Amino acid sequence: MGITDRISAADVVLDLGASSKRNLLQTLAAEAARRLGRPEEEILDALQDREGLGSTALGRGVALPHARLAGGDPPVMLFARLHHPIDYEARDEEPVDLVILVLWPAASPEGFLPALSETCRALREPQALRRLRAARSAEEVVAILNRYARATDDVPGEG
Repeated sequence: MGITDRISAADVVLDLGASSKRNLLQTLAAEAARRLGRPEEEILDALQDREGLGSTALGRGVALPHARLAGGDPPVMLFARLHHPIDYEARDEEPVDLVILVLWPAASPEGFLPALSETCRALREPQALRRLRAARSAEEVVAILNRYARATDDVPGEG
């Protein structure tokens, strides 16, 4: 199961106000903690530990903060489009405005890398990024992610 099985309209936040990378991670950790019934600080610490290894910014204004959490809670994926782009320490120095959070249970590692791979595939097409930035609803975001995650290699002329 990847992004197409994990993100619904309820997992999409459009025009999120975040003033910094830390503020963004805190906001996402709070939402994930609410969904999982776990302490926000535990999730924030896991995300910050991962960021300490190197920025999870993918470039072109996209970030993929991710972490594996102890225990067997179900995976959580959230999409956020930021109201204003923020510095995210990206290699290409582009500020980030599209974010997908991936939290995965350490007890079930088998789906983690495929989920990250599918997410990256959905976000590598410039046309997908343009559409995500212009989307007017959470349902539209989900449709765009699903289309590009499943069929990126099959979409001739896109890009």
